[in-house]
Amino acid sequence: MYFQHIYDKSLAQASYFIGCQKAGVAAVIDPKRDVDTYLEIAKQNNMKITHILETHIHADFLAGSRELAALTGAEMYLSAEGGPDWKYEFPHIDVRDGDVLKVGNLKIEVVHTPGHTPESISFLLTDTPASDEPVMLFTGDFVFVGDIGRPDLLEKAAGMKGTQDIGAKQMYQSINKFDALPDYIQVWPGHGAGSACGKALGAVPSSTVGYEKIRNWAFQHKNDETGFVKYLLEDQPEPPKYFAMMKKLNKVDRPLLTTVPKLKQLDYSELKAAVEKGIKLIDARDKTEFSKGFIPGSINIQGNNSFATWAGWFLTYEEPFMLLADESQLDDLTRKLMRIGLDNIHGYIPSTKIWEENGGSLEKVDQITIEEFKALQQEKDVQVVDLRGVAEYNAGHIKGADNVFVGTLVNNLDKISKDKKVLIHCQGGDRAAIAYSLLTRNGYKNVLNYSAGMNEWMSQNNPIEY
Repeated sequence: MYFQHIYDKSLAQASYFIGCQKAGVAAVIDPKRDVDTYLEIAKQNNMKITHILETHIHADFLAGSRELAALTGAEMYLSAEGGPDWKYEFPHIDVRDGDVLKVGNLKIEVVHTPGHTPESISFLLTDTPASDEPVMLFTGDFVFVGDIGRPDLLEKAAGMKGTQDIGAKQMYQSINKFDALPDYIQVWPGHGAGSACGKALGAVPSSTVGYEKIRNWAFQHKNDETGFVKYLLEDQPEPPKYFAMMKKLNKVDRPLLTTVPKLKQLDYSELKAAVEKGIKLIDARDKTEFSKGFIPGSINIQGNNSFATWAGWFLTYEEPFMLLADESQLDDLTRKLMRIGLDNIHGYIPSTKIWEENGGSLEKVDQITIEEFKALQQEKDVQVVDLRGVAEYNAGHIKGADNVFVGTLVNNLDKISKDKKVLIHCQGGDRAAIAYSLLTRNGYKNVLNYSAGMNEWMSQNNPIEY
């Protein structure tokens, strides 16, 4: 057996390449959309990709199954579980609980594990030349290392009312099915730490059934379905706005993107025309560089591992947008965007230089220190805004701070004063940088950025309230 774990740090998403070296054939589970990775693995190992599998209709990334099938001729084996509302709407082969797929000498059994979504399935792998006993379980968004998949995404992200309680109870039943498996089976999940598909995912890439029974909170609620459901649903992080579109695009027929696009470099006239049309400019520079000088109206989303997630909060799938990024970043950023289906890139500029050389002025971020923050707190007409998520805010915040989550800031501008001095902060500055750029883009001139945020505040043992 050949096995390779492929991990996308930007979305904390795992996919898997599994091959039978004797037969020269392979399967890919939950492929990302820039599928050249899998083609290269197949080429290096003299294998042909014949099977493409998905654990469920994904919400957090745009699966590359159809791109990979188009390029390889492989068949897609997708879940037929969950009822009529959960059918894939493009050509594929249906699989159900108990079905067995053969990839050379490898046997892959389909196990229906609903809860995260109704159609969710896991794949139990047996390497038949080595043993008749299964060796690996690919769980998708069912069981993670230290956590399990959240059942509230359909309700919170896709607006499907009443589904989270049903999903939580289904998850309880699926957990019991997992509990009956032998302890030695390896567990390879669909996500790791940093994913919004759970609230306490471990950073270790894999586990075993036995270890999860010991340490995963979900297995500590035997004969307590009520307690299980309550804990599973409380304090889940805010699902990114783009999740709803992913659910749709992963289910319906859509255009394919089989190569990573090359971006057009814009000249000044093209940049100016686009800005005048209201086309958003996403500045992917580090927040420190952005703060020293930025093109008015641009939005600072740093080109780090969170780039795609935040882009998914603030860009729509209908609108074109531009990037400000160094040429060395373009391939990486384009891949991150295509993994969530944000393909409508109008072009890019490599720096602010073109803007400045043509008479354009730059704005600077008004940063404040902790001492300045404390002094301003004492003034009358001051609003403190904590940009973190609700669960983070409830776990401890600066006294008197209003909580407006950065992801929904643009929809809640009525909660931000235009008359008072507005002091913004988050945990360590990244979200505050996004917020500052969004507020200035929306006409705010009264914002001060306490970038060091809660990290510095807590490190100095300053008071917090709950």
